[in-house]
Amino acid sequence: MFATSRIKILALSLGLGAAFSTVALAQAGAAPANAASAGSKIGVVNMQEAIINSNEGKKDFDALQQKYTPKQAELKGLSDELEGLTKTFQAQSDKLNEGEKSNKAKEIETKQKSLQRNYEDAQAEFQAAEQEVVNRIGQKMLAVLEKYAKANGFAVVLDVSSPQSPVLIANQGTIITKELVDAYNAESGVTPPPAKPAAAKPPAPTPTPKRP
Repeated sequence: MFATSRIKILALSLGLGAAFSTVALAQAGAAPANAASAGSKIGVVNMQEAIINSNEGKKDFDALQQKYTPKQAELKGLSDELEGLTKTFQAQSDKLNEGEKSNKAKEIETKQKSLQRNYEDAQAEFQAAEQEVVNRIGQKMLAVLEKYAKANGFAVVLDVSSPQSPVLIANQGTIITKELVDAYNAESGVTPPPAKPAAAKPPAPTPTPKRP
C-alpha cells in the first residue's frame, strides 16, 4: 500500500511540460544570433527516477514510509481480526440460532465497513503526503535541470517518466537522469542516507492490509 515504487508523477502536476518548454525557449532566446551557444542537443530524463534516487528523495520517502508503518501494521491487525471472525462465523454458523447468526453477521459487517474506511483514509493520506514530497522536490529539480541543460548545450530535454512518452529509442549519451541527480545533490547539499551494511539482509516488506 505504501510502496514508493507506486509513485505516479503527472507531468501537469509538476508543470513538467511547461518547464521543459521554458528550458528550450530560454536557451533559444538567450542568443538568437548564435545557434551554437543556444545548444543543439536533445536530452532524455526520467524525472520520477531522478526524484526517488536523489539524496533528498531517499531521505524523505524513507521518513514517510517509517511514519506510516505503524498505521500499516494497525490495518494489518484489523484485517487479520476480521478474517478470523469471518472464519469462526462460517465454521460455527450451523450451530447458531437465527438471532445469534444475525448478531454475528452484523458485527462482521460493521467491522468490515470500519476497516474499509480506515484503509481508504490511510491510503488517501499517504498518497497526499507522497505527492507533496514529489511536487516539492520536483519543482526544485526542474530549476536544476534548466541550469544543467543551459550549461551543457541541451536545447530540448524530454521526460520519459510516463508510459505514454513519445520517446521510443534513446542512446546512452542522451540519457541524463544520473547527471541530473548528481547536479541536484550537489546543489541541495543533502547528504546521502547511511549505507546499509553489505552483509545485512534487507528487511521483509510489511504486508499490505487485505481489503475486506
